[in-house]
Amino acid sequence: MAVFDQLGLGLTGAGEASLPHYSRALRQLQCFIGDPVGSVDAALAEDPGFVMAHVLKGYLYGLSTEREAMAVARACHDAALPLAATERERAHVAALGHLANGRWHEAGRVLAGLTAEEPRDALALQAGHQIDFFTGNAPMLRDRLAKAMPSWSPGMPGYHAMLGMQAFGHEEMGEYAIAEALGRSSIEIEPRDGWAQHAVAHVMEMQSRQRDGIWWMRGNAEAWTRESFLQVHNWWHLALFHYDLGDVDEVLALYDGPIYGAGSSLALNMVDASAILWRLHLGGVDVGDRWAALAESWTPKARSGNYAFNDIHAMMAFVGAELEAPARALLEAQREAMLGSDDNAAFTRDVGHPVALAIKAFGEGNYSEAVRLLAPIRKIAPRFGASHAQRDVIDLTLIEAALRADQKKLATELAAERALARPASPLSALFSRRAAGLSAD
Repeated sequence: MAVFDQLGLGLTGAGEASLPHYSRALRQLQCFIGDPVGSVDAALAEDPGFVMAHVLKGYLYGLSTEREAMAVARACHDAALPLAATERERAHVAALGHLANGRWHEAGRVLAGLTAEEPRDALALQAGHQIDFFTGNAPMLRDRLAKAMPSWSPGMPGYHAMLGMQAFGHEEMGEYAIAEALGRSSIEIEPRDGWAQHAVAHVMEMQSRQRDGIWWMRGNAEAWTRESFLQVHNWWHLALFHYDLGDVDEVLALYDGPIYGAGSSLALNMVDASAILWRLHLGGVDVGDRWAALAESWTPKARSGNYAFNDIHAMMAFVGAELEAPARALLEAQREAMLGSDDNAAFTRDVGHPVALAIKAFGEGNYSEAVRLLAPIRKIAPRFGASHAQRDVIDLTLIEAALRADQKKLATELAAERALARPASPLSALFSRRAAGLSAD
């Protein structure tokens, strides 16, 4: 008997018992809540030949950016490959194979082709959107969804997720008004959509609307935190608003609480922990022994060489904790990664390695070297993924390095540029005052 999902797409190998588990896993992924791996495992326990359940599990692991998880993604691909499948499902299997072997861009292209043929394939859009994020492809973050939306309408299952992804795509393209409207519309439909919640936070971060951002994040925190595996990142967004306002005590309270109080060993969570501590470090804030605990969690991943964006945040922790051995191990792993044939070789060569070297130089007080390494990188930083808000740490480090290196002309130019982009930011004003002080010396 043929089995179909809620949007009428066939699911080869599925049965009446496995379908609810798969549908639950997809919804959990769309909201970033619950345990989608557990749900999809339940589907596979019912029907081991359920090809899209293998694919969904593979995406969950392949999009984690953890080296160990990639072996699971490859195993899911191997399990799906010989199973009966439709043309649409075979395209998913092919995309998973590319992703599991580090070919992020090719996986994204396969999924884009799949969306062109079947724009209501929610999983293709979800996985493709995440790939666009991890590769820093802002135009596709917006356009992948734009091409599919004529086939979607309010009331369709998962419509909120389509709006939330659209919102983030428009935000990354600097189209803030439509991004905020779409994100708010998504939350009205599904308050637990963590991605839509974070898309609106991104808008407010880019517009330096700190008070609005604090209100947005605290207004219904229970909705976006309950069982959410995106909650650490969203707490990080709240911390950014307080950081820009200079509320150091509040930033540290958030770090010690929901951001890293539990001491996660997941790279996605440790990235946020490093990112907020490094921002405080740039401002000369003594964070006590927090660096040591975080660096201890990063140390087993120092030799991963798996995803360049993770590498630079590991380096922040090693520098903050003054640990030379894992820092050297990380740089060596990056050199090995640059010899590879996967996309991370380019991520690392173009951006990740020079930024890691710059962070290490900054930690050693060699601010001129940090400037030399970072200045050519800032305009091509999207090549190694993440968002504008996350990559802002590169600009922040460059500005601080220029100020400490007494490079008056560059510091003044960078401060002026930031003030133009973020005129309402107290941090922008602080940089401008410090740069003016250099010029007056």
